[in-house]
Amino acid sequence: MINSLNPEVDRKLEFIRKTLTETRAIALRLRGTDWFAWATAGGSNTVLLTAETGVAEILITAENAFVLTDEIEAQRLQDEELPDNFQKHIYPWADVAQREAFVKEITGGGNVMCDRPIHHNETAIAASLQSRKQTMMSSELERYRRVGRLASEAMTEVLSAAKPTWTEYQLAGAGAEALWARGLHPALTLVAGERRLPLYRHATATAEQIGKQAMLVFCARGNGLYANLTRFVCFGSLEKQHSELHRQVREIEAAGLDSCRPGVSMNAVYDTLKQAYEQHGYPQAIREHHQGGTTGYLAREIVANPATSDILSENIAVAWNPSLSGAKIEDTFVISSSGKLENLTFDPNWPSVEVAGRLRPVPLEI
Repeated sequence: MINSLNPEVDRKLEFIRKTLTETRAIALRLRGTDWFAWATAGGSNTVLLTAETGVAEILITAENAFVLTDEIEAQRLQDEELPDNFQKHIYPWADVAQREAFVKEITGGGNVMCDRPIHHNETAIAASLQSRKQTMMSSELERYRRVGRLASEAMTEVLSAAKPTWTEYQLAGAGAEALWARGLHPALTLVAGERRLPLYRHATATAEQIGKQAMLVFCARGNGLYANLTRFVCFGSLEKQHSELHRQVREIEAAGLDSCRPGVSMNAVYDTLKQAYEQHGYPQAIREHHQGGTTGYLAREIVANPATSDILSENIAVAWNPSLSGAKIEDTFVISSSGKLENLTFDPNWPSVEVAGRLRPVPLEI
């Protein structure tokens, strides 16, 4: 609903203003690309893809909601990214001091909640607001389903066309191209070919040929939301030892997914995964890679560890990525109101097997 009043934004502004009253803050200031997308119902302040902050900020008070941006960006943002719930404060690109003077005038120098506090009067965002950002509204879930579907279709398209003679760079590039073609940002495209696959969990692409098998990982961003998924391709039949690793990873993941219910803490899920690794004979595996956590407007909003006591609830998205040396599994799920998990990155055209009542991906054999 660009260039019209957006009811999702209205509901978020209402909650923000309630939080301002409860915390006695004068305003909320949002600098990050994640918070900008959340507050604008999927708008983007991103120009440089690798930056955590963008070309516009948001300032919300009890009476007003502003987008602060410079004269380079203002018209495009107005035309393509922003609903009419926001007023615009436009300043000369070479005069950032004017922006800060405007903020000081609006807030009177009082306490400002901020996602990335840098000034003396800025404090961290309240926990209730952090939680609200992770809990998807129905309109957000509609966008998320679309992003997940497009990301999984891009993955299937690329790995179905891959060749063993491709370099890891070529596979990563083809992945990025397929995401861009669908309007998604390729925030991350990891690739490990046959040699590097058992060596590294976070395998950034190289000039090596991928060889007999390869892993491709996407963190694809659309409307500010991240679809995270991992898939494998094998040229020829998968060797028995590799097939067994993938089977064990699927079973380990199933234990973690089964524990993802409203009211369960994230460290409880972590502990469940830890026990599953141990039961499969890999007591050190949980130390060799992070296991994932909640997702949404960041690739991982919270990464689970033994100390993360945050509680899962309905309409929170999760992306777990258990792995063993040479095998990994990952999709993006949302916890439904019934407590079941909806797989946002499922592609019926990708080969799968049923594990604990869910269809889970297996390596594509070409």
